[in-house]
Amino acid sequence: MKTVIQRVTSASVTIHGTLRSEIGPGFLILLGIGHEDGQEDIDYLVKKIAGLRVFDDEDGVMNRSILEASGDILVVSQFTLMASTKKGNRPSYVHAAPHEIAISLYEKFCRDLSEAIGKPVETGEFGADMQVALVNDGPVTICMDSKNR
Repeated sequence: MKTVIQRVTSASVTIHGTLRSEIGPGFLILLGIGHEDGQEDIDYLVKKIAGLRVFDDEDGVMNRSILEASGDILVVSQFTLMASTKKGNRPSYVHAAPHEIAISLYEKFCRDLSEAIGKPVETGEFGADMQVALVNDGPVTICMDSKNR
């Protein structure tokens, strides 16, 4: 699994002109799922994300986690994170998990992350054409790959 985690002051997902989800300060997480991913990848990323210390403490130092900052999380599925650009100019998505596998892992990731932070995680809609808006705070953007520990 690959993630792009952005610390935001706000983020939202709109589908076909209708607002699906929105959050205040917290994380917008783009999640790519590969065909070799499973529960071990979910466990690793959930633990890392819940403990990631990128929110300012009282001294203005990035020393607090999403839990300590009481931040919100919005997770958006993004199979294009699994793109291979080794050959030519057209990305290959052969490493992305097929829909029937990816959707269950996406939903499990969101449930486990919600449990880890003790509140609901907002989502996009798996497989939909989404418009994602965000205000990156910092900017702080962290990429994680569960296969690169």
